[in-house]
Amino acid sequence: MTLPAYESTGHAPNGIPPAEGRGAVRRGRTWRWVAVPAVSGALLGIAWWLLAPGGANLLTGDPALADPAAPVTRLPRDLVLAGLLLLAGCFTAVWLDSSKPEEGRGLRTILATAGGLAGGTAAWQLGMLAAQWWAPSGTLPEGEDGFTLRSFVVLLVWPLTVAVLAFLYNLVSLLGKGTRVAGDAH
Repeated sequence: MTLPAYESTGHAPNGIPPAEGRGAVRRGRTWRWVAVPAVSGALLGIAWWLLAPGGANLLTGDPALADPAAPVTRLPRDLVLAGLLLLAGCFTAVWLDSSKPEEGRGLRTILATAGGLAGGTAAWQLGMLAAQWWAPSGTLPEGEDGFTLRSFVVLLVWPLTVAVLAFLYNLVSLLGKGTRVAGDAH
């Protein structure tokens, strides 16, 4: 007895329709891969102002680092935001890896990367807004911006972390499957 082609290869033929209603529900949830990182970025922006030198300075508590116009606070302030965005990128990549690969992981990776860029931008803007709202009022020296981001490359940390970790997770997954011997192909 000869088996049909789809039974011998383990794949269903192209003519079999997908299960009813499942595809539409999953496609409707793709917005969360952009929305959740963007909302998380808003929370990270407030955390950035609370922790960073020149902001509320809760991380060090050093009064010398409390002045946002001091040049010594620029690098640590950017590094605090970079660290927060790196952590958020790791969480996003783990969240992405925990999803089912059959449900369009490529699209979700692109959307999560775009969401990371939106989240980083939201963190930067809301951190500066928090500084305007809650920072003690005072006059800044001429040419100083106060609490701001000096290195805009920091905004790329979140999406790059998501992209690199998604690549590494997929690579490790593929390497874990091994290779087939020519006799085991069918």
